[in-house]
Amino acid sequence: MATSVYKVIELIGTSTESWEKAAAAAINRAGKSLRDLRIAEVSALDMTIENGKVATYRAKVKVSFKFEGK
Repeated sequence: MATSVYKVIELIGTSTESWEKAAAAAINRAGKSLRDLRIAEVSALDMTIENGKVATYRAKVKVSFKFEGK
């Protein structure tokens, strides 16, 4: 049976519209430089506040991908 190893990294995506778009931004950016993305887990949600209003939604996302190190 073949074995595989996966690496997990943590990213923070931001959006001025929603947490969902913030998480998607992190995954979309990761997909531009990492291959074989497998799982994404939202580990935390927060927001920045300016003048008493939500300015930015932030999603902390753990992303796993197949590790191909030598």
